Amino acid sequence: MNSQQPLLSIQAPSAVVMIRPHHFTVNTETAADNAFQDNVSANSSDAKLAYDEITNAANILITHGVRVHMFEDEGKQTPDSVFPNNWFSTHSGGHVAIYPMKPENRRLERRYDIIEMLKKDYRVQDMTDYSGLEQDDLFLEGTGAMVLDHMARVAYAVESDRTNPIILERFCTHFNFEPMVFKASDEEGTAIYHTNVLMCIGTDYALIGLDMIENQARRDEIATRLENSGKRVIALTNDQIRNFAGNAIELQGQDGRLLALSQTAFEALSKKQISMLETSVKLVPLEIPTIEKAGGSVRCTLAGIHLASRD
Repeated sequence: MNSQQPLLSIQAPSAVVMIRPHHFTVNTETAADNAFQDNVSANSSDAKLAYDEITNAANILITHGVRVHMFEDEGKQTPDSVFPNNWFSTHSGGHVAIYPMKPENRRLERRYDIIEMLKKDYRVQDMTDYSGLEQDDLFLEGTGAMVLDHMARVAYAVESDRTNPIILERFCTHFNFEPMVFKASDEEGTAIYHTNVLMCIGTDYALIGLDMIENQARRDEIATRLENSGKRVIALTNDQIRNFAGNAIELQGQDGRLLALSQTAFEALSKKQISMLETSVKLVPLEIPTIEKAGGSVRCTLAGIHLASRD
């Protein structure tokens, strides 16, 4: 760890919300446009495995000094509830956003007990609720659809049915971000459905699948923009993206900043990439292979809390 780096960063929340599933399964409503999702539905034994994976991941984060607010999902109607980052986000200054979701069964994930916890434990000034736009088939799936650079105030977003440009512009106006939209697909031409499988922005680095950005000029512009904002750009291969190496999140722990990522993602990184990252953060791999069958990884399971605590 670099002892000269600042201890605290607006990019790295020190608290997260997690949802522990009791009846985990793969969501058939999202399979059509989520190429990262396993074609085979989760079986009954996977439910117990997924429960244990979230429990163990939370315990590891807690040992590193991250505050974890764990909520239970005991219902059977919300197979993707383990991914709370899609339906709400929090922002410094006391701001909270609630988002419109494309799959109908994902709309059931919104939980107002979580919102009440945020109001009770943190300083919430206002709440902006975009979820009513679902009636107009307009969607913006939170920090899955957007990867936010909280320091440079840029919202990176892949063009997708889950990222409506009108709502994105509205969000950026309300929350003081500049939108940077681009098309991305894999080598077979399959469109990337969520931005946060493609890239992760830390305090002074960015993991990004540059080869997936279709337009060369836009690719160069994004790389330059990240570098000019003080980020060391670490390019990920398509295979590393498929192994969720881009689906990570920087957090603030008791001994400094850490990068939470899956064991799958960690094993996909090269030794050189790991060394580059370790100059900035401590890497904390979490084993969630069952959860990853649903098409998301560690970043998706953690909704960061960028709010001031009332403590």
